[in-house]
Amino acid sequence: MLDSPRVQSAVRKAVAAVLGFMLALVLLTALLITGFYMLVTAATLTLTPVMGESAAMAVVGASCFLLLALVFYRLTRPARSLSKGAPSRSGAGSPVQVLRELIRQNPLESALAAFALGIAEEGDPRLKSLLLQGGMVLMKEAEAQAEQGRDAGEETPAGGEAA
Repeated sequence: MLDSPRVQSAVRKAVAAVLGFMLALVLLTALLITGFYMLVTAATLTLTPVMGESAAMAVVGASCFLLLALVFYRLTRPARSLSKGAPSRSGAGSPVQVLRELIRQNPLESALAAFALGIAEEGDPRLKSLLLQGGMVLMKEAEAQAEQGRDAGEETPAGGEAA
């Protein structure tokens, strides 16, 4: 099956895209770190004639520490809900509903995670069986919800009793 030229071409393109993305990410990270280093060096060199070298380094170091503390503070704060009109629920809901909402909010990340799990699944039979079991549970749950919806639609209209 993997011998067909179309499949091989698609695999090569996927591998090239992943490698290109990783290379771009590494280069951008290196540029970001170098930019921060040059910014700190420039700030130190700028403040040195005014305050002296040790005081300039102390001020720049304290500024970097405060910036780092601000970033960690923002990371540890609880996230706010995006939909302000929706009423807040006391319970988080079922894990399936939470997962569905997460997929709706982050479709690209979900697709990339599914792609990565699909590649990882190929070599791991335990993960394959786990994913199949999870899929069966989700299908049974969807069927049960559909059955409940049909049963609710067949009930008597406008509060009348069944004969």
